[in-house]
Amino acid sequence: MKPRTLGAHGGPAVSPLGLGCMGMSTSYGVPDDAESLRTLDRAAELGVTLLDTADAYGRGANEEFLGRWLHSRTASLRDGLVIATKFGLRHDAATGRVNAVDSSAAWVREACHASLRRLGTDRIDLYYLHRRDPAVPIEETVGAMAELVADGAVRSLGLSEVSPQTLRRAHAVHPISAIQLEYSLFTREVVEGEMLATCRELGIGIVAYSPLGRGMLTGALAARDELTAEDTRRRWPRFAEENIDRNLRLVRAVRAAAESIGCTPAQAVLAWLLGQGEDIVPIPGTKRRTYLEENTAAAGIKLSPDQLALLRTTVPDGAVAGERYPLAALERLGH
Repeated sequence: MKPRTLGAHGGPAVSPLGLGCMGMSTSYGVPDDAESLRTLDRAAELGVTLLDTADAYGRGANEEFLGRWLHSRTASLRDGLVIATKFGLRHDAATGRVNAVDSSAAWVREACHASLRRLGTDRIDLYYLHRRDPAVPIEETVGAMAELVADGAVRSLGLSEVSPQTLRRAHAVHPISAIQLEYSLFTREVVEGEMLATCRELGIGIVAYSPLGRGMLTGALAARDELTAEDTRRRWPRFAEENIDRNLRLVRAVRAAAESIGCTPAQAVLAWLLGQGEDIVPIPGTKRRTYLEENTAAAGIKLSPDQLALLRTTVPDGAVAGERYPLAALERLGH
């Protein structure tokens, strides 16, 4: 796979498709450690170099899991990987739910060193602010993150789900290599427009999370009842009883378009994202080798302008039912 460089200011070169690791430990059903380890091995074999996690995923469990896998592999393999993690979300000790955002300078350093311990590594290749507390100046947060770069604990900096204005202010303090944003056929409004223009003006890469619409765009889900009791998507608006049937009709339109192209729905929507620009790197998540192999094959699909346009028309503006996050999580976005 031809690498893509995140940002124009010394950011890392990564595979065009990364791997989101969250679901290996939390959220999407019951974890399967053995299969997840095999999936990480297969990702390395296929040349996937960007592995994405966060200290919020399973309250550190996902970082620990990735760290155990790294520890069992050679140093040369580690040197070829770009390990990305995030900080800024705090959890309630009793419920385990996220209950606060902390982007203070003091928490930056504490959170980073805790992540380093869990990952069992001496540096984080790409360190993101996961969510921003609007009461803390972004200059304070990024200034503290820049100190971690100077110390060698972090190589490149990123932000997630901030406004274009905040991104500009942050970039003035220290070069931002990437911003992580939700971007898919189902969620285009977050990136397209002012954010995309700002990133391209400043030379900042876009890492697209949930590029498969949290799995819905793959076509693998036929009904809400197929989600297990442990699957957190049951709480998400687009999977709610009042919305899911409408959204699955859109998925069927995507499937028909993918069949006309000659690929799976997942491959079509990932190839569509890759076709939006060389500065965009999707990170589809999975804990299964079969889905990983299907997803990474999308990097070899070059869609024509007509095919790109066809896929866009399958999900008209405003057609998706439901917000992309529950209300409490929505309130943490875009600051």
